[in-house]
Amino acid sequence: MTTARDLAILALDVPPGRFVEQGDLSLALAGAEVLDLLEAGALTLDDDRIVPGPQAATGDRLLDEASAALSREKPHETVEDWLWRRGRELSAAYLDDLEKIGLTTRRRGRRIPLRTGRSVPVDSAARSHAEERRASGEPVLAALAAVSGIDDEKTEPDENVTGDTVTAVLATVGDAVMELEAVRQRRAIENAAFDNIWRGM
Repeated sequence: MTTARDLAILALDVPPGRFVEQGDLSLALAGAEVLDLLEAGALTLDDDRIVPGPQAATGDRLLDEASAALSREKPHETVEDWLWRRGRELSAAYLDDLEKIGLTTRRRGRRIPLRTGRSVPVDSAARSHAEERRASGEPVLAALAAVSGIDDEKTEPDENVTGDTVTAVLATVGDAVMELEAVRQRRAIENAAFDNIWRGM
């Protein structure tokens, strides 16, 4: 299992009342893919630029798709640019993939049994693996779960444990999520101001 897939499974298993922003999750998933591909030897980082390595199948459909999507032209893409480009609707792609391979099911509505609710992970080896990684406090998954809103506790990865490169990728993901939140807040303020103008007319 990949870190990205573990993260996607954990996002579906949040307690009732907690809301995970799909944009935040998409950015975190794109960051997880960078780290998965780095571990697989499919890319290296030159400062903050992603340098693709030889293409080889990873055994994971979405990770292979990510590898194929790497920019192979110089100057190579920065991690930040990758997050915004690859992250677009990525959480929906992972949810769809989890459904296709039978790792999720949809809750039936209480009042209308035929109407389906949100997707939830089924009991599986994949779910157990993701939960075991989370329970162990594995630093990369913990940091991504925190920045995407899956977990409350914000964790700063220890550079001595994760290494400079991984820490830099995680920091870039955190910055991107904060930037997205700033955009949300700005839009909310603009929409509220627009509503007030209409009320005053």
